[in-house]
Parts: sequence; structure tokens; C-alpha cells
Amino acid sequence: MNKFEQLGLSESLQRAIIDLGFENPTEVQEKAIPLLLEQDTDLVALAQTGTGKTAAFGFPLIQKIDANNRNTQALILSPTRELCLQITNEIKNYSKYEKGINVVAVYGGASITDQARDIKRGAQVIVATPGRMQDMINRGLVNISQINYCILDEADEMLNMGFYEDIVNILSTTPDEKSTWLFSATMPQEVARIAKQFMHDPIEITVGTKNSGSATVSHEFYLVNARDRYEALKRLADANPDIFSVVFCRTKRDTQQVAEKLIEDGYNAAALHGDLSQAQRDSVMKSFRGRQIQMLVATDVAARGIDVDNITHVVNYQLPDEIETYTHRSGRTGRAGKLGTSIVIVTKSEIRKIASIERIIKQKFEEKTIPSGIEICEIQLLHLANKIKDVEVDHEIDNYLPAINSVLEDLTKEELIKKMVSVEFNRFINYYKKTRDLSSQSAGNDRREGRDDREPRENNSGGAVRYFVNIGSRDNFDWMTLKDFLKETLDLGRDDVYKVDVKEGFSFFNTDPEFTDKVMETLNNVTLEGRRINVEISKNDGGGRRDHNGRSSGGSFGGERKSFGGGGFKSDRNATPRSGGFGPRNSAPREGGFGGRSEARSSVAPKREGGFSADRAPRRSETPRTEGFSERAPRRSEGSSDAPRERRPRKS
Repeated sequence: MNKFEQLGLSESLQRAIIDLGFENPTEVQEKAIPLLLEQDTDLVALAQTGTGKTAAFGFPLIQKIDANNRNTQALILSPTRELCLQITNEIKNYSKYEKGINVVAVYGGASITDQARDIKRGAQVIVATPGRMQDMINRGLVNISQINYCILDEADEMLNMGFYEDIVNILSTTPDEKSTWLFSATMPQEVARIAKQFMHDPIEITVGTKNSGSATVSHEFYLVNARDRYEALKRLADANPDIFSVVFCRTKRDTQQVAEKLIEDGYNAAALHGDLSQAQRDSVMKSFRGRQIQMLVATDVAARGIDVDNITHVVNYQLPDEIETYTHRSGRTGRAGKLGTSIVIVTKSEIRKIASIERIIKQKFEEKTIPSGIEICEIQLLHLANKIKDVEVDHEIDNYLPAINSVLEDLTKEELIKKMVSVEFNRFINYYKKTRDLSSQSAGNDRREGRDDREPRENNSGGAVRYFVNIGSRDNFDWMTLKDFLKETLDLGRDDVYKVDVKEGFSFFNTDPEFTDKVMETLNNVTLEGRRINVEISKNDGGGRRDHNGRSSGGSFGGERKSFGGGGFKSDRNATPRSGGFGPRNSAPREGGFGGRSEARSSVAPKREGGFSADRAPRRSETPRTEGFSERAPRRSEGSSDAPRERRPRKS
């Protein structure tokens, strides 16, 4: 007996469930469906990504819709176009045996006129992104003043993306007596505020522990030096020959750069971020779902709505700015009861974040070391042996066997195996015997003590160089935004600029000695609103300690240099992302490991160089941080290292 029958669903819905192959409801479905069918109530449901939340609200919604009434009765809000389309398709599949129910998707990047026409023809259910929905309301193209149900899916992510004002405005145009169902993976203050403002005594159901991670996902972190982050990513991919993963970066620029490097080094990879056209994004996702792409490098926003089965790993190439976002990332794997692994590549300055994530997901991370070259060779050879053992023989090869046997007839079985395996092993060992150990020292006390990433990192290059620069807090900089400004202006990695101290009219920062010429030459030729930046090497060692606000104590700055004053100026920084992206690869997918570089390369749109020219003022984001989510501060990025990269061996 199908357990869905016990939830009170109609016969037509049960027929659709059988067609979809669903057998047992998930925990959130078992809790939500009977409750929503029996009562007209507001509901807050907290459950991880991949636990079946769409069916949890989709089945009872369809059963409650009046198919004979062609007015809009339900609105479903979701954060991204991809998720909007996914929910729309699922609702259509659920209602395939319900005559007269029409579902329309409303999202940006498509004709608003066509969407309005589809709604006017009669759409009982609208699935929409907040931005496009607000646009349609403003133009008078949609009427949601009489809806009975409003569903907020991935509510925390919508608010995290800055849709607070849109959601508030949209909900304000809906009737008070409707039922509101809020589904979310986490419950930050902003979600609780929406629930308090627009819901009436909502019933709350929680799957697992509130804000916890999925029990089917294991969590690992690898401590590396900042310069080795990309090489660590490659080794982790090589140590998992069957990897099928999403690799998360914080910014569009880093996403593009990492994907380009992976493709150049022979991996089946592609980028997914907001600078791609919709056609490019659709093409990338089609290739990823078809497993032509094994490593999809994505930003958090672009990855929302990725619902691809059997993702084996989520790789956090960079940790997110908002710790709660980690929950959404890790939810891409371990779906539908299958096991998955979430990997974090972390530097010493970031190790404190691991403990913060552990508190939120209520799970412990396992600290692991980056595999050595010899370990990877062993993994790859065993993978090759199993692949040979399990391969299905195409008997068209029989016609060629006499000639092959003639060539190999003088070899014994042992000699044949050695030679065949050596075709791969020789490449592996020649590549990895030249490489070094990437593992940094254990997290140890840094993890327990919660090392502050504002503190200076250990320096193995013979001492840091400290600089004085004539910009400070009066120019709207704090230590974080100044660090980002310097990193992007100098085109350095995030960990290459450190120990940043911001005063009212001037600041100090450190780099390794190798960057001194670049710092002096570049910054001394940058102007902000007509005024030239001045940077000098400081005699201060920057040894002062910082309080919790990042202010310095115990170090003397007063006698070192006085503020340049001269009237403050507002800088206006905006990192220039690379444009373009990757379409589907024309070559057959590499099965894993060192399949060699594909001959067919994805096309890459022309790049625009990051950084700033000497005569143009760098731009800062014009979006100030304010209370709530109506306006959000720019996310901080972590640059990719420019250190020389090890290239994967090509096929012989």
C-alpha cells in the first residue's frame, strides 16, 4: 500500500504520485500534508533543502484549488527563475489528472506581456519571483487581492537575496483572511519578522532540529594555505574520480576564474553566475543534468533552484559571508535519502567559521588532510581497475581481435596487465612525484580559540611589509571594505592583504614583500574623485591588538603620520566581473580522474580585465547597509590566487 494514501489525498493526486514513482512521504510531507488538508491555517515549516517541501505544499494546494473558478487563488513566491520554473513544472505534474487547473510561471528574463496574457486566460496558481511579481502588480497586470493561499518557498533565501521590500509590498496587496504557508531551511530574524507581521498564530513544524543540517550529509574541512586553495580543489577532485559536484564561490568573478582554470587543466567544468545570459545558463544546466559537466562552479544566487539528482559533493571553495547560507549549499547533496559530502576548503584565518557553522547545523566537521600525490595515484589506479572490470564489451571489437592478439601474443597475463595499467600510472606518477604536500598544519587551537581573521596570518616569506595610505573612515571605509578595495584594485587574493587598520583620515595594511612593487606602483597612480591616493611604506610594525570593533590598541599610530585631511571624498567601488560563460561541452564526458583534456573546448566570451585604471576612480557599491533586507551591503569577495598552477597530465 502506498503510504501517501494515508495522508488524505484525493484519488487523482494518488494517481499522479504513482506516475511520479513516489512511494513513501518524507518527514516534512507526513507532517504538513494532513495538517494543511484538514485546516485553513497559517504554517511555518522548517526543513532542509532537498526534503520534499514542494510536494508538502503542492499536494494540499492542488486539492484545495477550485478548478471551476478561473480567478487566481494561490500565489507561490520563490527566489530565482530556476526554482520558479522547477516548482511550476512540479505543480503541473502533480495536477495532471485534475482538469481545469492552470499554473503560470512569472519571472524576469521573459516577456512580461506573454506572462500577463497567460494569467488573463485563467491561472488559478501563479508561481513567481518577487521582483517580476512586484513589477506586474505595479503595472496592473495581475490581481492577487482575492487569493486564498500564499506560499513563500525558500523564504530565508529570498530575504537573504534582498527581496524584503518586494515581499512586504506583495503581501500587503493580498487579503488578510488568506492562508500563508512559509517554508524555509533556516529561521533567521528576518523570516521571523515576516511571519510575525503577516501571519496569524501560525502552526510551526520542524523536521530535525531547527536550522540543523541534513543527516544524510557528512561535513569535512581541509586546512590549506591561501595560495594552495585551487591546487587543493584539483586534488580533491582527483581523489574522487566519480565526483559530480557543485563548487561554490562567493563572487561572479571568482566563479568565472575558477571554472576557466578547471577547463584549462582538463576538467569537465563550467561556470554558473548572474552575468551569463539566460540561454547560457540553460545550456550549462542542461549539460550538468546530462553529466557532461562534473564540476559546476556557481555563486549562491545562481545555484538556487538547482535540483539535480545524485550530486555527490558540494565543495565550498570559499565560505559564504552569511553562515546560514552554508545550510543551503550543503543541501544540494544528500537529497532524497541518499548520502552526500560537503567539503570546505579553508585557510587558517577562516577556521573560526567552522565552529560557527557547527553550532548552526548541529553537526560536527571532520578535519581531513589533502591527499598526497601517491595516495591519489593509488585511488586512480584502483578506479581504473574497477572500470576495466565493469565495462560492457561492445562485440564490434571482435573483428579487430585477431590483429590485436597478434601484437600482444608474446606478453604474459601479468605483463599485459602491467603495461595496460602503466599507460595511466606513468602519467599519474610523473605528474604527482613533482608536487608538494598541500596540507597546512592542523586547525588545533585556532579552531578551539576562534582565531579572528582580522589578525595577521603567519608569514613564511621573511616578514610582512606595512603600508600607510591616505584613505580612511571619513571616506566610508571600514577594515572589511578597505580590504576588499585593496584586493580588487591590486588584483590580489583575499589573504594577500591583511592586518588592515582604518583610522579617520588614513589607514594601514600589510602584504608580503613580493607585492611591494605592485602596491606602490598601482596605488600611487589611482585617483578617487579627482584626488590621488598616496601610499608609503610604514615604519610601524602594526603590532597593536584590536578590540571587537576592529579598533587598534597598544600600537602607536599618532607619531607615525598625521591625517591628510583635505576634505573627505566618497569612493565608489564596484568590482568588474568577467562576462560570458561556458556552454555545453561537445566532447563526451570524462568518466573521472585523469581522463585528459577534452579536445573540444567550451566557448568563452571575451574577458574584461578586473581592477582599475590609473586615471579612473575605483567605484564602491552605492548600496549602504540598512536595517532589514531592503538594501544590502555588497558581499565581500575572495580573490583567486595568481600563483603558478600545476597542470594535469594529458593523455598519451
